Amino acid sequence: HVQLVESGGGSVQAGGSLRLSCAISGRSNENYFLAWFRQPPGKEREGVSVFYSGGGGPYYADSVKGRFTISRDNAKNTMYLQMNSLKPEDTAMYSCAADSRYASCGWLLDRFRDFAYRGQGTQVTVS
Repeated sequence: HVQLVESGGGSVQAGGSLRLSCAISGRSNENYFLAWFRQPPGKEREGVSVFYSGGGGPYYADSVKGRFTISRDNAKNTMYLQMNSLKPEDTAMYSCAADSRYASCGWLLDRFRDFAYRGQGTQVTVS
């Protein structure tokens, strides 16, 4: 069983940066498809970025390309989302997700429900 716990959210001014962390526990030494999703207030959840820790991707939503970077530190069993040049429209609850069952990752960018393991989320507010 895998557990995911996000941290690093908060309030920041437009143009600022935040780094979100997703601590992965359980069977964390395997390769996973790892992703970040976000749900803006009053809107549907959307994919932010996805990659495969065994080699594949990353893929980014057009809205965050060039500003956000997804990564994983295997030694710390932690995934990160570095967010730069933040905009008010980046305000959302950000959640991480993991799954090991698939063969490719690009199609997973908007498929939160297809991930077996999902975190509870961390709030990001940009003003």
